[in-house]
Amino acid sequence: MRTAKQISITLPNDMADAVRFKVQSGEYASESEVIRDGLRVMMARDRIVESWLHNQAGPAYDALKAGPSRAVTVDQIRMRLIAEHTGTQ
Repeated sequence: MRTAKQISITLPNDMADAVRFKVQSGEYASESEVIRDGLRVMMARDRIVESWLHNQAGPAYDALKAGPSRAVTVDQIRMRLIAEHTGTQ
């Protein structure tokens, strides 16, 4: 059973040049390796975003929905950031 599948892709010129440069510089052995590495990075990023949504953003939203009085306004955040930046906390 084959563990890889050959596909054909079309890239804008600047991206194709970047792929070729990575191979020509010796950083990668082939154009396929460049694309595979880029896909691995994208998939890792997607996992991180999914984890953040599930473990932080979702629970924060649920907590805010359950207790709207916990919300802070944009002006409150701005004032807090200014105080932290200027050391006038």
